[in-house]
Amino acid sequence: MTMPVTIQDIQAMKHRGERFAALTAYDYTSAQIVDRAGVPLILVGDSLGMVILGHDTTIPVTMDEMIHHTRAAARGTRNALLVADLPFLSYQVCVERALENAGRMMQQTGCRGVKVEGGRDIGPTVKRIVDVGIPVLGHIGYTPQFAHSFGRNRVQGKDFDRGLALVRDALALQEAGAFAVVLELVPRQLAAEITARLHIPTIGIGSGVDCDGEIQVFHDVFGLYSDFRPRHTKRFAELAGQIETATREYASEVRERRFPGEAQTASMEAETLSQIRAYLDQDSYGAASAVPLR
Repeated sequence: MTMPVTIQDIQAMKHRGERFAALTAYDYTSAQIVDRAGVPLILVGDSLGMVILGHDTTIPVTMDEMIHHTRAAARGTRNALLVADLPFLSYQVCVERALENAGRMMQQTGCRGVKVEGGRDIGPTVKRIVDVGIPVLGHIGYTPQFAHSFGRNRVQGKDFDRGLALVRDALALQEAGAFAVVLELVPRQLAAEITARLHIPTIGIGSGVDCDGEIQVFHDVFGLYSDFRPRHTKRFAELAGQIETATREYASEVRERRFPGEAQTASMEAETLSQIRAYLDQDSYGAASAVPLR
């Protein structure tokens, strides 16, 4: 039997020079699919705010919603390391609230780590969470919970000051005890520099091939989300179109009485139906409410 992936396994991949994939999942079925495919790290991202709940950003996502979806994904995960996002304002207000919410996420969902956004500013919070035994995945670069601050400037670290700040943020997260760091929309050259300087893995998204791992959103990879198509994604399938075509075919067959057919339908003995009809014909309630049977 395959042993569940641990944070030590993820870190060992970096030291072996073995690049790895990570993917988001938001429910039992999607987690099962990703887990069966052998992806070693599954993230229940607050990106569910957009691809599942229909918000414009991740900011409206609540702790209760994250717990609900993470529980479902945990039921479908057998081997992968399952990590859950802590949503907006669940960890930024104070260390005590961060500890409480990280603990809730671990206790109530079955995930094996949490992800937070930010660098040096949340280093002390990361350290406290790690110190109580909760693995933390960091996230710097473009941090979606700060979407309103970034505006249209999505790629981070292109100039000297911000580039240097991101290196320092990554090192601070490592020092605080994060087991890995997501680099989102960081220039490839800078991502490579950060990766070389850290002894913990970097997991890129839109940050080039030199990161130790790569994470993408389930709905982007499989062509399920069409509201926004980020440049850094690649459609490995176009399932939305296939599902729409299948839906039209299904609706057509229902309208034309071609579905369900004999293969999808249960049957009963004609004699039993005759007995039911005979009984109903003699019963006043049955006669009064009878509906013609085909």
